[in-house]
Amino acid sequence: MGNVTTLLLVHGGLWDDMNAERFWHEPGIVAGLEERGFTLLAPDRLPRARSWLAEVEHLVPLLPPGPVCVVAGSNGCSVAVRLALTCPDRVDRLVLAWPATVGEPVVDVRTRRELTELGASPRIAKDLLSGEVLRGVTEGELTGMKLPVGVLPSTPENPVHRRRTSVALCSLLPHPSELPGTPEPVRRDFRPYLGSFLTSVTSFVSEVP
Repeated sequence: MGNVTTLLLVHGGLWDDMNAERFWHEPGIVAGLEERGFTLLAPDRLPRARSWLAEVEHLVPLLPPGPVCVVAGSNGCSVAVRLALTCPDRVDRLVLAWPATVGEPVVDVRTRRELTELGASPRIAKDLLSGEVLRGVTEGELTGMKLPVGVLPSTPENPVHRRRTSVALCSLLPHPSELPGTPEPVRRDFRPYLGSFLTSVTSFVSEVP
């Protein structure tokens, strides 16, 4: 693979007990990517962050001097896009895997209730759940992104990760690549798809611009 590429893995979850260990390590993703020659950063996201920007501010000090490729899952996709928008010189490529869907009524009601029970104010809950295609991101910001972005849908889709979200991302981003879908890594049915996921990420990250 020539020069060693550094991957920043941004796990899913939103104010819950999800962490990098459960999302990336236990399913075998970290070990698989390391075997393929990547240098990995897989930090835990900021617990109960009050905004998506606060999550970016938590990650920036962890970044190496050179640019990284960010691989994000579920609600971590909002963090990854906000990081790329805030620090465009630090991110040269994105993989948005299993992006969380905005505006799914039953899911939003449940998530808002869970956020409130965990201590989020109504304003914080609203800000975290608001968005057009991705939470915390406008369509205008997506259409202005110049870097290559791989979009990997959840297969099969579910109310939290609808296929329409991936379709919308591919229609708005200037340089999208749709990657073969898989279940989310925290699902028991992900394991047979591990090899496919690793191959998709490796191929996309290794593409010559």
